[in-house]
Amino acid sequence: MRVPEYATEVKKYFTWMGEDGICCTKVKEGSEIVLEDALENTSVVTSFYKDKKFPIMIDARGIKSMSREARNHFSARGRDSKTNSFGIIVKSPISRVVGNFFLGISKPSVPTKLFETEDEAKAWLKNFI
Repeated sequence: MRVPEYATEVKKYFTWMGEDGICCTKVKEGSEIVLEDALENTSVVTSFYKDKKFPIMIDARGIKSMSREARNHFSARGRDSKTNSFGIIVKSPISRVVGNFFLGISKPSVPTKLFETEDEAKAWLKNFI
């Protein structure tokens, strides 16, 4: 995923709102995500619209690991979230199997699907704009 110049950069993410109304976030290569990182990126995401929910496309191909606390936070269960769907881009079919296993455990509060390409994710997320 190409990161535009206007993206907000935090410790482990680049995040921006696309012209199409889909929020995009790209994990930096080799990142080990902990709760502090998750909270920092959520702060950026929630700054885009005050009164409107929107889809988010997450390029997770750079993730090395993610703590249980960060996964729980990103599931959006038990908290107000500005996002109405998650399209997560993963590296490979194996990553997709592992990702689906974790999604089954964390049970996100909004529709969530894993993809191997940005185009597939974007096409699905357009249903939530």
